[in-house]
Amino acid sequence: MIVLVLNCGSSSIKYKVFEMSNGARVLAKGLVERIGITDGILTHKPAGKEPYRIVDDIPDHTIGINLVISALTDKVHGVITDITDIKAVGHRVAHGGENFTASAFISDKVKHDIEAVSELAPLHNPANLKGILSVEKLIPGVPQVAVFDTSFHQTMPDYAYMYAIPYEYYENFRVRKYGFHGTSHKFVANKAAKFLGKEMEDLKIITCHLGNGASIAAVDRGNSVDTSMGFTPVDGLIMGTRTGEIDPGVLIYIADKENLNVQGVSNLINKKSGVMGITNISSDMRDLEMAAADGNERAILALNMYAYKVKKFIGAYIAALNGCDILVFTGGVGENDFNLRKLICANMEYLGVDFDTEVNHNKKGQDLVISRPGSKVTVMTLSTDEELVIATDTLSIVGQI
Repeated sequence: MIVLVLNCGSSSIKYKVFEMSNGARVLAKGLVERIGITDGILTHKPAGKEPYRIVDDIPDHTIGINLVISALTDKVHGVITDITDIKAVGHRVAHGGENFTASAFISDKVKHDIEAVSELAPLHNPANLKGILSVEKLIPGVPQVAVFDTSFHQTMPDYAYMYAIPYEYYENFRVRKYGFHGTSHKFVANKAAKFLGKEMEDLKIITCHLGNGASIAAVDRGNSVDTSMGFTPVDGLIMGTRTGEIDPGVLIYIADKENLNVQGVSNLINKKSGVMGITNISSDMRDLEMAAADGNERAILALNMYAYKVKKFIGAYIAALNGCDILVFTGGVGENDFNLRKLICANMEYLGVDFDTEVNHNKKGQDLVISRPGSKVTVMTLSTDEELVIATDTLSIVGQI
């Protein structure tokens, strides 16, 4: 069975095509960029063939997905013979609110519910919905499944997800912690257990998804019981351009001093802060690592701040879980930045972490254990695959129809 996985952003479409008949085999993957902007780009990478790239105006998501389908069925660069070879489509949907505790077959009601919570993810949900509607036009009748970033965290207890604000804001507007990166946290927690030959039901796992966006989850026997992102993806860790957790009084003070409106504050916390705001160099950790190696003091400060905040959340979640069996690093930074992993895990022996700096050193993008054999907490670096989670959930749900 061939499954197309789509991750539609406001001006982009990431895609991956899986053959799911015998396990999961990637047939092709690619990216559509600059939708709605001049000189849109499609980069198509079929397995076992040369990459294919075109530049053309791509005014909307329907045309973008049509380009993807054309690439997939192309006689030279394609991996399927006809559009009807695609038997199901899985979509990454950023926000499911409280309605979705698991992935869902897309019906009219599901589309309505996705739209209803779009104000909670205004940059993502409308784009995700555009992808769903575009597929309906281009591949009529093909079953579609929505996989939500938030659903894995719906097992959090109320005392973990509620905010200490008037309760009416939860009753009227559902203001609470939702958490994000759920597909990644779910995937690597399961992967860690399998890697070590253990059962999820016996484990307490802390998963660190570290990238330009970053979050940590406390996973107790397969269930998320807390996570660092909150009502929006701004909360928690320091990120590329996002503040992470911050005293709200700071924002009130700056807004007053700079005469910022609500949009101005939103730009401040989402686009002008994080490691970019600290350094004024870059939001990319690779650039900061190079600057720090050259002695740039603010790059060094940003890296230390970043590592310190991750370390604090790990400590907090060890307390919340009453222990920890496995600590996992994943995401672009978590998988590849050995220096940051070292900074984060330094001096954590009292928590049961016996970090192996030698094994960790220079290891990038590898699945391996980076703690010593006697470590009470097994520290690992694992690659994540959110698209595989979406494809697997899609196959499971479509198979039940």
